[in-house]
Amino acid sequence: MRPPPARSLVLHREAERDPDAIGGTGCDTSPVNDENPGAERHINIHLSPEIMGGVYANFANVSHSDYEFTITFARVDHEVESEEVPGVVVTRVNLSPRFMRELIDAMEDNYSKWRTREGIKNLPEYGGTEAGDADADE
Repeated sequence: MRPPPARSLVLHREAERDPDAIGGTGCDTSPVNDENPGAERHINIHLSPEIMGGVYANFANVSHSDYEFTITFARVDHEVESEEVPGVVVTRVNLSPRFMRELIDAMEDNYSKWRTREGIKNLPEYGGTEAGDADADE
């Protein structure tokens, strides 16, 4: 039995069509298959209401082995005045090196778009304060 042709998945979300939507571009790979290099697959992801709500994290740790990356997301209490800060892991995600690179690219793209939008909001002609204030937190 001959294995099916290699396929990559392209994730299309509403946020890609609507720049004002929360979210952004998915992690895209190429090509879909050898027989039709221009074809795309559209992933239709269904979420339960509990998962759609997401989880809050204000801390992340990234580690890796020879085979995968692991991102551990946690919620920590920064208001505690002791040496040991309490926290709870809310989720861990294991990724292949290839997907990690695609995730980094998608995050950089989304962060750049967010920074641009926030910078525009801070221009005096748009009711913001001073143009340099957007970079004050870095």
